[in-house]
Amino acid sequence: MEREYAIVGAGLAGFTSYATLRHAGVAAAEIAVFGDDPDPAASWRPRALAIRQRRMRSESDGHCYPRSFPGLAPREAVRRRSLTPLALSAWDRYRPTVDEFLDHVHALRASCRWDESFRGVRIGRITATRGGFLLDGHGPFRHVLLALGHPGLELPAELAADPRVVHAYAPHDYADDIEIVGAGMAAATEWLNALEAGASVTSVRRREPARRPLNVARPLFSKRGLASFHAASRMRRCELLLGYGMPSYPPGRAWDDPIDRAMSEGRFRVTTQLDGAPQVICATGFQRGFTHDALLRRLVADHDLETELRWVVLDRDGSVAALSDDTRTLALTGIAAQWAYPAADTLVGMKYLARRFLRRTSRCRSR
Repeated sequence: MEREYAIVGAGLAGFTSYATLRHAGVAAAEIAVFGDDPDPAASWRPRALAIRQRRMRSESDGHCYPRSFPGLAPREAVRRRSLTPLALSAWDRYRPTVDEFLDHVHALRASCRWDESFRGVRIGRITATRGGFLLDGHGPFRHVLLALGHPGLELPAELAADPRVVHAYAPHDYADDIEIVGAGMAAATEWLNALEAGASVTSVRRREPARRPLNVARPLFSKRGLASFHAASRMRRCELLLGYGMPSYPPGRAWDDPIDRAMSEGRFRVTTQLDGAPQVICATGFQRGFTHDALLRRLVADHDLETELRWVVLDRDGSVAALSDDTRTLALTGIAAQWAYPAADTLVGMKYLARRFLRRTSRCRSR
């Protein structure tokens, strides 16, 4: 067998999982990482740049180190000669800058020898074989982790051919009069960006967004909350996951004050339909569900895997029960693994699933 481990996907989920395996003593030579770009932030960086994101939304555990502590706060505390980052971290209020986070990814990439394992290959099909899996013509590998990321940007069908339209996560400037479709974090960020640029903004949305610091309810990051989620019926679990996908952005004056001022100046209004502005920004997030990902869709069809609505049904550790046993493991992480961990698309969730993958595979690493 060529290597013990394969990670399909070279974004932040795959990178965090790789760092976890390496920290546990798995040699770089035992891991093959398949992806389009060796830079783990290659997909994330331009999206953050497009919406002018300055700070991470993740809280104190929002980093790629295998261990939760120490994270990025101690680094900043030393650099600034200030205890403030540590104090904020203790109360789960520390949010590093995007530049700080990207510096961290760059340094960790070198220290864990990520590039030695990376292969610039896109995998199209996974085939179960005795004691492992074939990835197109590569392998077999005993343990495979799918870290596929978001399938693609979501764009309303009726706007796809409209020349005024740009997605929030694509590069763009701001016209003087803008309509912003959506009501989640990206939309709220774009409201403030456009207002700061001097534009008049119309928020086009079908419902009022929830105001919460995190997309997923905080109790679900705890063992007790997660146990309750796992114990729920399939119908209830789907209801919860659909609810967490509803638009939301954080509460606070930093968001409210600029909008209140703009409303008083006649530069911000809310409506339910487009009204002919020269620029339309779709802050509509990403496509959702396994059917939008060609590899997952083929995997489900080839192996008749269990699904529920848009999710592949997973065990609590993120593994696919029908394809995992004492000799091999196939598991998911990132957004496709929400069935196992509702916040699987966060850095916290990626670490949680990486540790479960490591724990499971460690029990059967030797032949």
